[in-house]
Amino acid sequence: MAVTERGSGSLVFAINGVRFELPTVDPSTTLLHFLRTQTRFKSVKLSCGEGGCGACTVLLSKYDPVNDKVEDMTASSCLTLLSSIGGCSITTSEGLGNSKDGLHSIHQRMSGFHASQCGFCTPGMCVSIFSALVNAEKTDRVDPPPGFSKITVSEAEKAIAGNLCRCTGYRSIADVCKSFAANVDIEDLGLNSFWKKEDSNKVKVSSLPFYDRNNEICTFPEFLKREIRSVMSLDSKRDNWLRPSSLEELRNLLNSNNVGEGTETKLVTGNTGSGYYKELEHYQQYIDLKGIGELCMIQMDKEGFKFGAAVTISKVIEVLKDAKQARFPSGGEMVFNKISNHMEKIASKFIRNTASIGGNLVMAQRRHFPSDIATILLAADSMVEVMRGTRCETFTLEEFLQMPPLDFRSILTSIKIPNWGSTKKASHQKDSVLLFETYRAAPRPLGNALPYLNAAFLAEVSPCKASGGVLVSRCQLAYGAYGTKHAIRARKAEEYLAGKVLTDDAFYEASKLVRATVVPEDGTSSPAYRSSLSVGFLFEFFSSFIDTTAETTDGLLGKCEDAVLAKDLKLGETENQFNHDEIPTLLSSGKQLIKTSPEYYPVGKPITKSEAALQASGEAVYVDDIPSPPNCLYGAFIYTTEPFARVKNITFKPDQQPRGVVDVISVKDIPEGGENIGSANMFGTEPLFADDLTECAGQRLAFVVADTQKHADVAAELAVVNYGVEDLEPPILSVKEAVRRSSFFEVPPVIYPKQVGDASKRMAEADHKIISAKIKLPSQYHFYMETQTTLAIPDEDNCMVVYSSNQCPEFVHNVIAKCLDVPGHNVRVITRRVGGGFGGKAIKAMPVATACALAAQKLQCPVRIYMDRKTDMIMAGGRHPMKITYNVGFKSDGKITALELEILIDAGMSVDISPIIPSNFMGAFKKYDWGALAFDIKLCKTNHSSKTAMRGPGEVQGSFVAEAIIEHVASFLSMEVDSVRQKNLHTYKSLRLFYGDSAGEAQEYTLPLMWDKVAMSSKFSQRAQMIEEFNMCNRWKKRGISRVPIMAEMTVRAAPAKVSILSDGSVTVEVGGIELGQGLWTKVKQTAAFALGSIIADGAENFLDKVRVIQADTLSLIQGGFTAGSTTSESSCAAVRLCCDVLVERLTPIKEKLQESLGSDSIKWKMLIAQGYSQSISLSSSSFFIPDMSSMRYLNFGIAVTEVEINLLTGETSILRSDIIYDCGQSLNPAVDLGQIEGAFVQGVGFFLYEEYLTNSDGLVTANGTWTYKIPSLDTIPKQFNVEVLNSGRHKKRILSSKGSGEPPLFLSASVHSAARAAIRAARKQINSWGSPGGSDSIFQLDVPATMPVVKEFCGLDIVERS
Repeated sequence: MAVTERGSGSLVFAINGVRFELPTVDPSTTLLHFLRTQTRFKSVKLSCGEGGCGACTVLLSKYDPVNDKVEDMTASSCLTLLSSIGGCSITTSEGLGNSKDGLHSIHQRMSGFHASQCGFCTPGMCVSIFSALVNAEKTDRVDPPPGFSKITVSEAEKAIAGNLCRCTGYRSIADVCKSFAANVDIEDLGLNSFWKKEDSNKVKVSSLPFYDRNNEICTFPEFLKREIRSVMSLDSKRDNWLRPSSLEELRNLLNSNNVGEGTETKLVTGNTGSGYYKELEHYQQYIDLKGIGELCMIQMDKEGFKFGAAVTISKVIEVLKDAKQARFPSGGEMVFNKISNHMEKIASKFIRNTASIGGNLVMAQRRHFPSDIATILLAADSMVEVMRGTRCETFTLEEFLQMPPLDFRSILTSIKIPNWGSTKKASHQKDSVLLFETYRAAPRPLGNALPYLNAAFLAEVSPCKASGGVLVSRCQLAYGAYGTKHAIRARKAEEYLAGKVLTDDAFYEASKLVRATVVPEDGTSSPAYRSSLSVGFLFEFFSSFIDTTAETTDGLLGKCEDAVLAKDLKLGETENQFNHDEIPTLLSSGKQLIKTSPEYYPVGKPITKSEAALQASGEAVYVDDIPSPPNCLYGAFIYTTEPFARVKNITFKPDQQPRGVVDVISVKDIPEGGENIGSANMFGTEPLFADDLTECAGQRLAFVVADTQKHADVAAELAVVNYGVEDLEPPILSVKEAVRRSSFFEVPPVIYPKQVGDASKRMAEADHKIISAKIKLPSQYHFYMETQTTLAIPDEDNCMVVYSSNQCPEFVHNVIAKCLDVPGHNVRVITRRVGGGFGGKAIKAMPVATACALAAQKLQCPVRIYMDRKTDMIMAGGRHPMKITYNVGFKSDGKITALELEILIDAGMSVDISPIIPSNFMGAFKKYDWGALAFDIKLCKTNHSSKTAMRGPGEVQGSFVAEAIIEHVASFLSMEVDSVRQKNLHTYKSLRLFYGDSAGEAQEYTLPLMWDKVAMSSKFSQRAQMIEEFNMCNRWKKRGISRVPIMAEMTVRAAPAKVSILSDGSVTVEVGGIELGQGLWTKVKQTAAFALGSIIADGAENFLDKVRVIQADTLSLIQGGFTAGSTTSESSCAAVRLCCDVLVERLTPIKEKLQESLGSDSIKWKMLIAQGYSQSISLSSSSFFIPDMSSMRYLNFGIAVTEVEINLLTGETSILRSDIIYDCGQSLNPAVDLGQIEGAFVQGVGFFLYEEYLTNSDGLVTANGTWTYKIPSLDTIPKQFNVEVLNSGRHKKRILSSKGSGEPPLFLSASVHSAARAAIRAARKQINSWGSPGGSDSIFQLDVPATMPVVKEFCGLDIVERS
């Protein structure tokens, strides 16, 4: 279409090469919303809605017609406003390739490296990788070998540093990234389907899906370039989207009567601030500042750099990194480089690409955003310009931050970063040295996490000939993000240090002044930790000057340009312990060892996961990808904020009436005869809605139905609930209070675990006892990438079709039928795949589906929900918190004789699956021979949200508590904890005593073999000695190593299946188990191919492509049960095998007759099936597998050795290496099981190190988004990650000799916590050697999670002063 044909004000852009022209656009519409509701491109997913996860990443390409260049960058489409992309081109994962026209090599490698599990995050990962490849090609590096990119290994890994994945553990995704790098060591790439381990490097390279860098996808279509060149802009001009082209035009707009403050008009550049400040207001107008030349300019002169306020953070980084090309004096270049390095740790790349430097500073000034940029620029003496009316005023950044918040008509226009190499800035005394450093302490090294504290210091120092020390001529100390309104300068400390020679006394006085300055405001988390960091950073900055005799560091050697001067300043020449300014390295290496068996081929073959390529390309359909039917409405939950109160009414404020609301569904809308039931299982039910009384904060009150999901979400947020607490007892918000008030749930005696031996008698035999020791364990949120989602569609004859993302369609089906008061055959629940579950899509998915079905029934139209992340986190419940008290008796050699436990489990307001927790806890806890074991376990009913299944429910807690007790005993006896562990490992005899028949045969007990094997493969003893030497030589970093065993008691459950052979010979399989990303469909396909392939000459090899596993449908296959407990894949495979055996039995006589008539043993499959059809043989078979009681329960084993390093100044824990051996029996698919092991381990790392599921005093979850809840990311996994899948092959009673792998490997991550504890113990030992000990260096109970503040506190908040 010619440009002249465009309607006035139309928005023109391209998506995957397709032209879009929109005459009208709601200016609040995000690019993500448009892609998912108005196009067929559904690969971009909504996960967090905050720009914090990367699931919605797209490639945003802009064309510069003047220079004929295309700029390609990733962007977070959930924050990018659609109106802002006029004249741009968008590329999603579908635009890279698809299964019909050909997949991109990124898609193929994602599949082949086994890097996709649930697949929800995978398209975003692919786009991030693609962007890195595209931009690498724009560099002037030498051309790489064919099939590779110009990208480096380091760049490739960092390409996905901001993308989150909850399934894989990242290692395999990192391999995909590295496989494109020309400098990759091909031997360093892990398990994949492209080559065999023994292949030569040449063969391996040639086996990779070819990356054709010379014929890469065009990111910006020619037709759009032509349109832009003809008019130089395709920016739309509409009344509700204003795009001024100059400051004067902006000034006129702001002064006009049509533009107002507050909710009427919003100024935007990248709109990334909306990810942090959730806005419920509806704006009438938006003013896009990106078209204003003065705000987008970049100027450089000898005085420094000047950036327009609308310049993106990524562009600032790029320009500052190129400062070397400008030939600034060394001091100026050094400052610019440090600033750019720090900025690379802010947010993630897809945010930095669109966020502006000015927007960041304005958020800090107006709304007290904890900005890194404000702090580092403050230390560098940066200046800003502000337009107020017709005047432009210049301020120091300090003045700007301190002034009252800018009003609506005051605009930050530019930021000036001075050149510290200029004679006007530095003193340039002959012997002076300019120092500049920046710091941040945050949960993730590479960013994508707000810091606990950031800082930047600038100083000029010179040798003091009189004292022989170092003189501070001037210094500028900036601190921020510690719980204050804005970044500040520590003026008193600066004044004190100026003119001082750096001595211990001088630093001590300065540190006191800093502590007095950096005082977090009331309500700030970890205030003492943040103040401690302020001193630690200052010490790190000046360390080499203060202590010239100790072994410390050359911490400032790299800051001094003059080597002679550095020597004069007596800077240490040993290895730098801090390296704070370096961009952290990521995964360095990893080895995967598997052993396949041909016995049940192709079962046991490490084939790629079914649907992995479709997930990568975005073709895999999740519930929210199903197009909305006509007249579809959208729902959102109104939840309580009071834990125990009477609900009087629900209203909306008169001045905040929500838009688009159709109805508010509550308990009164449940039909007569229907039940107020939201979930149910064998233990009990939970109401769909609170009726008269609320039972917890976060309980469902009502279901708002509106015309869009956004309108429903906003309406739910705007709802006002009036409560009353008259005549009500206080809520029960602790297990202690539950015990006091006897508030418990019953555990059925049949599943209550059995005690072992006579604990009283064996306790009397002990040489030593520890009495009433306590352990407290918190909750954990599932953080599935796909939040709870459902689509309910009314059907004829009062029927309801429900598409639900859940782990137990059968139970969802039954609950809906009871709530709606309809027969079961009137409800049909369909589940194709789930975007991550981990137990959270079992019980907790039921009320979501039920509410949608209830609303759809009442309103007689389709109703769907895609729950926003905040609500999901508040209502999820999560893992069960516990409080454990124990008495343990033991001999002097470390052998435990008896153990007594009192366990209080917070079950929350309803029973959920809580009654299984005691049994699960003990199943993992009994991994050691405790001699005798007695316990009292209570399920406490509290006014918290009901706790639910979370990967390894009860088991991860039990396994960890066992380790904590072992560690306590070792500390008490001053013994090596590893020797105490070994002393208490089971013999087969004690194993039978503790586990009974679950122990299996003696040869099945592989743990002792694995214990020794991992010691050899990990070089455990040698490394333990090296760590001891490291700790002696390093004052501020300590290492620890730990070897931890696990044991899991598994239960195989009944499962249905149906196998049908179609007339063309293709096969469909239905199973009760749901594909959650755990590879269930893949294992089922392999089993069907094995079982059916035995009847023909073609064999099982060619059968995989004939088999398709289809979605679960509760009216097609009943009794599906729960997909949980790690054994559903096994049960489903067993059920499929039964079906296939029946079909083979029916086909065998036909085969024999064909062989006889044709005179050949070789019968083709199609011929055989054609004969079966012609003879009216039933070629569909259903089965229901029921496990044999003798083999229904079995034990799984694993061992992990983990080494960590802690930073004593910040509390940061880095996992240097993890070695895992896990017994999968005879693995059904070693590649799938390997992914489960790695993913579970990393999820456990989150539980033990990072994830704080915080609530307020009423129990309402406050860690309710990616800003406040930190799951592991690529930069937090082990730097060396080695996994061996042990093929023990001794389990003939098992299903195809296999064992489950989904949950037990999570328990192995306790090795990380134990290693951190060992490192802390070394730190405490060192501190106590300095005098004034703060208690025992070895006996302490390390909190879970062991976050940075926790580790730092155990190492000493005053460690610098005490040193």
